[in-house]
Amino acid sequence: MTKVKICGIKTLSDAKFAVDYGADAIGFVFAESIRNVSKEKARAIVQKLPPFVTTVGLFVNDTAENIEAICRFCGLDAIQLHGNERPALLNKLKDFKTIKAFRIRNEKDIIPIKKYKPDAILLDGYSEKNMGGTGTSFDWKIVKSIRTSIPIIVAGGLTYLNVSQAIRIVSPYAVDVSSGVESSPGKKDRKLIKKFIDAVKG
Repeated sequence: MTKVKICGIKTLSDAKFAVDYGADAIGFVFAESIRNVSKEKARAIVQKLPPFVTTVGLFVNDTAENIEAICRFCGLDAIQLHGNERPALLNKLKDFKTIKAFRIRNEKDIIPIKKYKPDAILLDGYSEKNMGGTGTSFDWKIVKSIRTSIPIIVAGGLTYLNVSQAIRIVSPYAVDVSSGVESSPGKKDRKLIKKFIDAVKG
């Protein structure tokens, strides 16, 4: 079954609700964003989550040293790189599972993927303004052109209304949502979280 990651979590109550309802992973944004959370707040949330929940830190063009320091401080399981990070950076972060994000406009944007060897690949919509989660969708059929055995995560513009279609087309390892479960930018909506997870896990 497709796994679900709820990203941009800022409060313990939202994290617990998402997990209790079936989210497999929780994401914390440490890049410049309306969803940014301090490492202290993230740590406090992580310490109160159940043991089988994967916790992920999202970073954009940060240093390996800072990424690792934050992940160790917070007790995170995985690192999501959403910028222009080079393959060499992933090699410096071997103590953690790594997810490399790629912003997709057309089939040319999948070419760089073969240079990387993360634990998972995240495909996001493209935005001129935002490096992190864009809230913009892309043509999911492009994924069929990717030749890799690395697990694929689909993100970008997903809501409870279209996630089932994305899963039918891509058959991804997981789906990642942030703005698609918000009532306003940065504010999670529990009804939308519930509807989204229901749409994925049925």
